[in-house]
Amino acid sequence: MRILVVEDDDRVARGLVIALRHAGYEVTRAATAAAALDAAPADVVLLDLGLPDADGLDVLRELRRSAGTAVIAVTARGEERERVLGLRSGADDYVVKPFGTAELLARIEAVLRRTRAARASAGEDAPVHAGPLALDLSARTATIGGEPISLTRKEFDLLALLAARAGTVVSRDLIVDQVWQASWEAPSRTLDTHIAALRGKLGPQVRIETVRGVGYRLAEG
Repeated sequence: MRILVVEDDDRVARGLVIALRHAGYEVTRAATAAAALDAAPADVVLLDLGLPDADGLDVLRELRRSAGTAVIAVTARGEERERVLGLRSGADDYVVKPFGTAELLARIEAVLRRTRAARASAGEDAPVHAGPLALDLSARTATIGGEPISLTRKEFDLLALLAARAGTVVSRDLIVDQVWQASWEAPSRTLDTHIAALRGKLGPQVRIETVRGVGYRLAEG
């Protein structure tokens, strides 16, 4: 899941990038409107409306041309009129500075849930390859070196999520949100049980690595 952070303040941008990467997202940062449009599209754009080279609302309208991109306006403009204008210009959500990291992550997860269907129709059914592993998302079939493997529905969804981000750590919270479309507070062995089952079916050719305290990563190659 790729997030584009559009923020001209280096200190704020650095904090956002660190927090988002720790949560398991792939993150790109742009400091200007021009750089943001060059770096788009992304799954989610965190857009500062106070950019030095363009009106943030104009950038927002341009980003909305991509059906698979969700935009969260992140700005110091907290007046009701400004929030309404941002939402009417196409923002999926509006976060006023200063804000907490936990709140921002929760808002990103909520936006991703709402835009899941749009992302799928925008082309996320394309085949996924990671080393010898191949996934056909439309047919929901998986092969390793051309040999089919039998997966349950949740196992397939979990493997597809990891394969789409091969080489990148995917946080436990993001996996739960995307695969089970839910979250839980109490400790649960459900995810660990599915990972163990997947490892048994994948064998040594495809490795799922545990990143302790964070999540899981599908090894590349």
